[in-house]
This record gives sequence, C-alpha cells and structure tokens, in this order.
Amino acid sequence: MKEGKLVKKIETVSLIGLGAVGAAYGSKLHDMLKDSFQVVASKERIQRYENTGIIVNGQDYRFHYITPETKREPVDLVIFAVKNADLSQAIQDVQHHIGPDTIILSLLNGISSEGEIESACENHPILYSVCVEIDAVRRQNETSFSTLGWIEYGEKDNSKSENVLAVQELFERAGIPYKISEDILHSMWWKFMVNVGINQTSAVLKAPYKIFQSVPSAYEWAESTMREVVALSQKVGANLTEEDVKSFRPILHNLSPNGKTSMLQDIEAGRKTEVDYLGGTVIELGKKYGVPTPINEQLYKIIHIMEDMTAYSPLNQ
Repeated sequence: MKEGKLVKKIETVSLIGLGAVGAAYGSKLHDMLKDSFQVVASKERIQRYENTGIIVNGQDYRFHYITPETKREPVDLVIFAVKNADLSQAIQDVQHHIGPDTIILSLLNGISSEGEIESACENHPILYSVCVEIDAVRRQNETSFSTLGWIEYGEKDNSKSENVLAVQELFERAGIPYKISEDILHSMWWKFMVNVGINQTSAVLKAPYKIFQSVPSAYEWAESTMREVVALSQKVGANLTEEDVKSFRPILHNLSPNGKTSMLQDIEAGRKTEVDYLGGTVIELGKKYGVPTPINEQLYKIIHIMEDMTAYSPLNQ
C-alpha cells in the first residue's frame, strides 16, 4: 500500500457460502470485523450452523448470520463462495446487501460466475478473482487448512481502481494473502486449467494431493487434461502456454499431502460435483472453437456415472 493516499475503506462485508473456502476466508474476516461481517443463509442452515457451530482449524466460530429476507443497509463488499449450481439462488439471496457502491467478489471455481453475476447485477462494481493454493478441506461442520494460499483478483480491464485498492486494504487488515493480477483473464484461465486437470482426475482416482505429488503417471494425466484448456485459451485471448502447465507443479508440492480437491470432497460426500462447469465448459468451448477435448469428454462421462452410482446406492433408495 502506498502511504499518504486515502483509500476507500471496507467496513461491512457479507459472505454467502460456508463451504471450505468460505469458512476459511470467512474466519479471517470474522476475527477482524466481528458483527460487521455477516453470513447470509436460510433459516434452516442458520439453525444447523448454530446447533453445531462452524469449526475452522479447531476453533469454534459463531458467525453473525442473517436470512435473505432480512432487510438491511447495503454493505461495502459481498463475497460469493457457493457452488456454481447455487449461484443463481445466491444472487437473489443477497439482494438486500447490494447497493450501487457495493463491491462484489466471486470465489467460485470456473470462468463463468462473474458473467452470471454481471448479468444479474448490472452497473455494480464486480472484481474478477481466483483462489490459488488454498488446501481447505471440509468434513461436515469442520474445515481445516494448512495454507490459505492467496486470492488473486482485479478489474476486468486490469486497472488499479479505487475498488481494487479498497479490497487490498481490507485483505491486509484481515491477514488474507492476496495478489492484484496484472492480467486477470490469464489468471482466471490458469486457475480454470488447474481445476479442470486436478479436480476431475482426483475425483475419478479418489486421490488426495499426495498421489499427484508421488505418482508421476497420475499427474501426467492431470497435465494432459490441462493441455486441452491451453489449446482453448489461445482461441479466447487468454493465451496459456506449456509454461503455465508446468507452473502448477511447485504449487502442488506445497499443498498438504492429505488435502483433497473440492470435487473429490463432493464425490466422497455424495454431493453433486461441478463437472458441468469444468469439463462441461471445456467440451462446450471445444465444439464452439473446433478444438478436440477427448480427455475431458471421457472424464465428464466417468464423473457423471460416479454421481449416478451414488444416487442409485441402496442407502439412497
């Protein structure tokens, strides 16, 4: 931060989505902002959260909860940390929190959430972002992580706007690692590439990070999946390269060996995965631009079969 420059200060924050990522970053914001940080959730979820608590790295967090129906003054920052399939409902649920000056930040996987938010929240300041290297894992009401990684974010045009600086000041106060991206389109496609590769292959192999850290053939499969995204990125101006594929290797080896991707966590919990927003998007763009995507097509089929098998389980009959 440059000294002597007055920066817009974020004092109130609303978060929707208390999965692994939401709980991890939410705990940092709660520690600093207390009741000026609130979590938007339905009455049923709030009752469950209050009954069990939300445990983050062994600490019991009692967040300030608020229902979507509750009217309130707009907040300075709204953070989306839900699954892609829940985003449309989440946008409706935070309407009372969004005013003309409210900054919006999406921490979702994939490359489509900001566009969906922009369509629903026209003329509101939306920053593009990705979460990098966080290894948070959620089991029921408990979230644990060995690293928060960092949030890489920026304006669509890569300008260092007042809103970018305001979020920077907030993250520094809260102790949330961050990076202001110099090319947010490239950054988002890089994270999309990584998610497409590591999330899908880990789900099919049911493999934590240590498998990819120690079994070369497993990671080679993940990288082959990523290279289909590299080919697509050339068509949309994100311009990923083989160096971008290789750049994930040291990051992978910094992750907790027992950590698991969000898609593997979904498979293990019997939840619907985000394969439609990862492999599904790759396949759709491949058809649009005439780029072959055979590995993603196979993974897409396998993961949907795995979801169907879970739904067919005798325990669910």
